[in-house]
Amino acid sequence: MSFKLDSIDRRILGVLQEEGRLSNVELAERVGLTPAPCLRRVRTLEKAGVIQRYAALVDPNALALGVTVFAQVTLDKQVKQQLEVFEKSVQRWPEVMDCYLMTGDSDYLLRIVLPDVAAYERFLNGSLTQLPGVASIKSSLALRQVKYSSALPLRLY
Repeated sequence: MSFKLDSIDRRILGVLQEEGRLSNVELAERVGLTPAPCLRRVRTLEKAGVIQRYAALVDPNALALGVTVFAQVTLDKQVKQQLEVFEKSVQRWPEVMDCYLMTGDSDYLLRIVLPDVAAYERFLNGSLTQLPGVASIKSSLALRQVKYSSALPLRLY
C-alpha cells in the first residue's frame, strides 16, 4: 500500500480501534482536530482501504460459544486447485473465525469457535474431514483466553 500515515492518522486509527462508535465531534476532540478536517481524514482512510469496515465485538460466552479450537490442517498436495477448494470451503463455515495459510509443519491454521466439544466433533466429521485432499488435522482446545485484541499496533517499525 502506498498510503502514507502521519501521526494524526495514527491517532485517529488508535482511537477508532478502541471506540469505533465515537461521533466525529468526539473523535476530533480526542485527536486534537476540529470536526471538518477530522471527518476528511477518516473518509480518506476509508477510501484508501486503511479502514476496511466497522464492527461490534461480541462476547462469545454471551452466545454460549465457549469452546475455541485451533486446528492445524495439512493437505496431501499443495497445488493451486486444492488450496482454492480448501479456502473456498473455509469461507462458507461460520464456525471458522480465522484461517491462515502457513509455513512449517501444517498448511493451514484455523481458529474455530463452537458451543462445546461435541459441536467440534460434528464439525470435524461433517465438514473438515469431508474435504478432498485433507491429509491430517491436529486440534488443540484453548483452556482460556489470556489476551485478545482487535487493535493493530500503530507504532512505527
